[in-house]
Amino acid sequence: MPHLEHDRLVFLALGESEAEEVDRTHLDGCPHCRGELEDLRHVAGLGAATQGLGGLPDPPEHVWQGITAEIRAAQDLPGLTADGRRRPPVPRTGDTPAGDDLPAGTDAGPVAPGRRTRVPRWLATVTTAVAAAAVGVAGTVAVLGGGSTDPAPPAQTVVASARLDAYGSTPAQARGDARVLDSGELHLHVANLPAVPGYYEVWLINPNTMEMFSIGVLGTGSEVLLPLPPNVDLGQYSVVDVSAEQYDNDTAHSGDSLLRGSLTG
Repeated sequence: MPHLEHDRLVFLALGESEAEEVDRTHLDGCPHCRGELEDLRHVAGLGAATQGLGGLPDPPEHVWQGITAEIRAAQDLPGLTADGRRRPPVPRTGDTPAGDDLPAGTDAGPVAPGRRTRVPRWLATVTTAVAAAAVGVAGTVAVLGGGSTDPAPPAQTVVASARLDAYGSTPAQARGDARVLDSGELHLHVANLPAVPGYYEVWLINPNTMEMFSIGVLGTGSEVLLPLPPNVDLGQYSVVDVSAEQYDNDTAHSGDSLLRGSLTG
């Protein structure tokens, strides 16, 4: 049976498109597509986990050269038509492209009502290459000691701490610990969090007004070291919250809190 198109899986992994009934039916019966979707979601999660990194060095020149090579190679790859036959490569400048093979930036005219627009496979390949390069650069920084997921050095002084307990419908075995260090960072360790289709985000909440702000993303590990705003008043924003978030381009709290606890000095 034909597999789901790669660009369709990319949009599903990023949360940019809702899975239709036909997509869910296919994924239930196709281990290949289901595995590819999980891999793409993992890459997206790694990208989300690096959002808190700041002051990263410029990538080495060979990284950009590799991305350029991937773009050129992907443009020359023939695609597959719906019946499995080879499709000609994407036309170069000066040719006359038509339909779904139009290069990015070319006006294809109006789209028929009800028709889902498609992203060319080479564009999805380029997106994956750029994401991989970005994750590689972030990983290099982490290895060199600049990453935000390093555990807290034991010599630092803890100025406030909180035990995080399961919140709402979260399984009772989920738990965590938050420690505010004298370096102005929050060290968070969690265990037994339920699996979510998106990612975990860490918040500080004012319990009196319920105002809140995000301080970073937990990522795929069990602990993270997050910088706190230098002017934060932990006497007011004393509740640490870990939420389950979707890849929906919405920066507000999802309302799905998994863990909560109050900081004490």
